[in-house]
Amino acid sequence: MTVSVFDLFSIGIGPSSSHTVGPMRAAKRFATALAESGRLTEVTRVRAELFGSLGATGHGHGSYNAVLLGLEGEDPESVDTTAGPRRAAEAMAEGKLLLAGQHRIPFDRDADLILHRRRSLPFHPNGMTFTAWTGDTELTSRTYYSIGGGFVLDDDGSGAPSIVSDPTPVPYPFRTGVELLDRCTETGLPIAGVMLANEVARRPEAEVRAGLLRIWSVMAECVRNGCATTGVLPGGLKVRRRAAELHQKLLIESAPPAADSTPLPLDPLAAMDWITLWALAVNEENASGGRVVTAPTNGAAGIIPAVLHYAVRFVPGTNDDSIIDFLLVAAALGSIYQQTASISGAEVGCQGEVGTACSMAAGALAELLGGTPEQVENAAEIGMEHHLGLTCDPVGGLVQIPCIERNAVASVKAITAARLALRGDGQHTVSLDKVIKTMMQTGADMKIKYKETARGGLAVNIVEC
Repeated sequence: MTVSVFDLFSIGIGPSSSHTVGPMRAAKRFATALAESGRLTEVTRVRAELFGSLGATGHGHGSYNAVLLGLEGEDPESVDTTAGPRRAAEAMAEGKLLLAGQHRIPFDRDADLILHRRRSLPFHPNGMTFTAWTGDTELTSRTYYSIGGGFVLDDDGSGAPSIVSDPTPVPYPFRTGVELLDRCTETGLPIAGVMLANEVARRPEAEVRAGLLRIWSVMAECVRNGCATTGVLPGGLKVRRRAAELHQKLLIESAPPAADSTPLPLDPLAAMDWITLWALAVNEENASGGRVVTAPTNGAAGIIPAVLHYAVRFVPGTNDDSIIDFLLVAAALGSIYQQTASISGAEVGCQGEVGTACSMAAGALAELLGGTPEQVENAAEIGMEHHLGLTCDPVGGLVQIPCIERNAVASVKAITAARLALRGDGQHTVSLDKVIKTMMQTGADMKIKYKETARGGLAVNIVEC
C-alpha cells in the first residue's frame, strides 16, 4: 500500500486535524450510516462520547462544534468556516440538531456530547463512540479512532483496526525509506516521479496536477488571510495575532523578490523573517478555525506552506511543475510516517506532527534544489532527528502556545536540513527508517501527560489569563 498525496494533504478547517477534522468526519460517517440503514427517522437521541486526548483537550480544539456539524452532515472540506460555528451555537441554544441534514432530534450538549477527560479506549488515545436510540432502546453504536492528519478508522472489532488499503495496484509500491530509494534506483526516477506514477495509477495525470495546484492555492490563500487579519485568537488565552503586523513591517523593510528574480534583500537573514511570517500566518488561521490544508496535521500545517513559499519567492526558476514535485515528494515521505509510525500528537507527542512536517518539507526542498534521492532521504532524516522527544503540551488545550511559534522554527529548520544534506553526498549513519523507528519508540516511552492532554510541560507551567 502507498498512501495517496491527497490523503496526506486534505483541505479542511482548524484548529486540529485529530480533534476537529477527525471527529467531524466520524460524526458524519455515523449519521450517514444511519440514513443509509433506513432507520434514521426512528432515532430520537444521539450521544457522542470522546475519550483520551479528545476528551482532555477537545474543549480547546473545536471538538464540540465538529461533532455537532458532522452529525448534521457537514464535512471539513466544504463546511463554511464562518457560518458553521454560528450554526453549531444555534443548535446548542435550541437544543436540537438536524441529524444527517434530514431528521430533527433533541440534543443536549451536556448530556449528549461527553468529554471523558481521564478515560481512554484501548486502541488509540483519540477514540470516540456514537450511540443512537429510539426511546429507551439502543439502535446502534459505533466506535471510531482519529489517528492523526484527519484519518479516521472504524473499530472493526479486531482490537487493532488499520487503514483500508486502496485496492488500485500502483507500479512502485513502498512503505519504508529503503523501499522508496530502491524504487528510485530501479527506475532512474526521482522521488517525485515515483510518487507521480503511483498517483496516475489512481486518476489521470491532469487531474493529479490540477488537484495539487488546488492544494497549493488553498495554502497560499491561507497565508494571505493570515497576513491580513489582526486581533486576538479565540479561546481565552488572549494570544495576539502577529502575522499581519509582521507582514507590514517586512513590506517596508525588504519586499521579497518575485519568483523569477535572483537578488535577495540586503539583509541576508530577511528570508528567515519571511519564512517565519508565512508559518505564523497559516497557524494563526488554523487556531482561529479557518480554512487550512492538513499537512500532514493541522497542528503542523504551517511548515510545508512556509517552505514552499520560500521556494516560490527565493529560489529562481520555481514554477507550477516545481510546486507539484515539491508536494509529491513531501507526500511520499509523509506516507512512510503514516504507514510505519504515527503522525498523531496524542500518540507520540509533537515529534510526530511538527517533526514529520519538518522532515517532509526538508526532503521536498532538497529535491526541488536538485538533490538526489539519497540526499532527499538524508534531508528528511535530519528534519526528524532534531525533533526527537518533542512533547505535545498545548497551553489551555488550544493549538496556540507553543504550536504557532513551533511551526515557524521548524520551517527554518527544514530549510537548514535541506541545505545541509545537499552539502553531502547522501551517505549518512542514521537512516530515515531508523530515525522514524526511534521516534515511535520515544513516543511509546513518553508519559501521557506530554501527549496532547494539556497535563504536562508548558500546559501546566503557564498561568492562563
